Amino acid sequence: MRKRRFTGLAFAFLFMTLAANAQEVVYEEYDLDNGLHVILHQDNTAPIVVTSISYHVGAKDEDPERTGFAHFFEHLLFEGTENVDRGEWDKIVSSVGGKNNATTNDDRTYYYEVFPSNAIETGLWLESERLLHPVIEQIGVDTQNEVVKEEKRLRVDNQPYGNLLAEVKKNLFTKHPYRWTTIGSMEHLDAATLEEFRAFNKKFYVPNNAVLIVAGDLDIEKTKKMIQDYFGPIPKGEKIIRNFPEEDPITSELKSTSYDPNIQIPAIIAAYRTPSFKTREARVLDMVSTYLSGGKSSKLFKKMVDDKKMALVVQAVNLSQEDYGIYALFSLPQGDTSLEALVIEFDEEIAKLQNELISEYDHQKLLNQFENQFVNSNARIEGIAGSLANYYLLYGDTNLINTEIDLYRSITREEIRDVAKKYLNANQRILIEYLPKNEKENQ
Repeated sequence: MRKRRFTGLAFAFLFMTLAANAQEVVYEEYDLDNGLHVILHQDNTAPIVVTSISYHVGAKDEDPERTGFAHFFEHLLFEGTENVDRGEWDKIVSSVGGKNNATTNDDRTYYYEVFPSNAIETGLWLESERLLHPVIEQIGVDTQNEVVKEEKRLRVDNQPYGNLLAEVKKNLFTKHPYRWTTIGSMEHLDAATLEEFRAFNKKFYVPNNAVLIVAGDLDIEKTKKMIQDYFGPIPKGEKIIRNFPEEDPITSELKSTSYDPNIQIPAIIAAYRTPSFKTREARVLDMVSTYLSGGKSSKLFKKMVDDKKMALVVQAVNLSQEDYGIYALFSLPQGDTSLEALVIEFDEEIAKLQNELISEYDHQKLLNQFENQFVNSNARIEGIAGSLANYYLLYGDTNLINTEIDLYRSITREEIRDVAKKYLNANQRILIEYLPKNEKENQ
């Protein structure tokens, strides 16, 4: 036992040393006259460059009767531009040895390319084309509609537990647009007109609603010149005003039942509404989730899966977003264990957090885990580019790429107790029984 503990401390010391010596991410940021924010990060250690744009538009910006638009545009804006023919985008990228992709969530849409550094101008040209000259025609809408439908079938409708997040969101949010999923409704996309798609593009895909990141092996002054040439002439868009409704507090435990034809084993979810990821409390909840289920030595996994053998899976997840967060506990029972018994185990561990301080050893272990995550997040140029985009666009503080780890380091055992006591109470949650569809038929 002593030898194992020493080894763990040795690894902890290694992670702390790596984090302490991790090189600061140096960057330069400025605005073009049209409002486009630019962030440049030079790293000449490898001949690679990332060009990326993040737009401050996600599923929450959609009309409730036209959900799925932001994710749809993730696909649609690869269709082509006035100077890039349909089907040519990926060919252009691969012809110079690059790769590209995009992601969408409730808060933002992110496009990126990774190129050999001698192809940086290709990336800047492509992203400026996407912004200035997109071609939004019916043939592209129809094509991508089928692509999105197939994605939904594969990743959601035919995936075991694929609709679980949708059930959590629609129960936890009744006013705010987080109540629907990013992929949205296929019926809404089918009903949308071409003019509605064009209006969405005109409103949100504008330079003053975006940040451009160029990171890697670049010449700063030459890159600035290219950015001005390609992006400077793009017209500024209308100011976007957001005024989302606030949710009423949950004051008594809510219960819901959902059925999934793709599962054989039922699940239980306990979900709590939590604050924005910009808050200190959200970061504390990150630590709480790691403490409860971050690895096989975590409290819930060790207790429910290893020792009592009453659960096949147990997870605590802190899904933080720009306006609200979702804190969820999820488990699948083993054998004849009831869903109610799983909830009792959840509540016992949460009660311990609320009434006792975690041990100094467990606290240090948490700090080590977050140090390790910090080191890994800045280990690759693609990760740095994505972090720079998120920290500027969503958090309003680009330098969090260097300083956020200090916030985690400063979280105390007392804060962990107090935040658990504030947000993780039974009268503040929704309990969802997620059952095989055949159980509904048997009732």
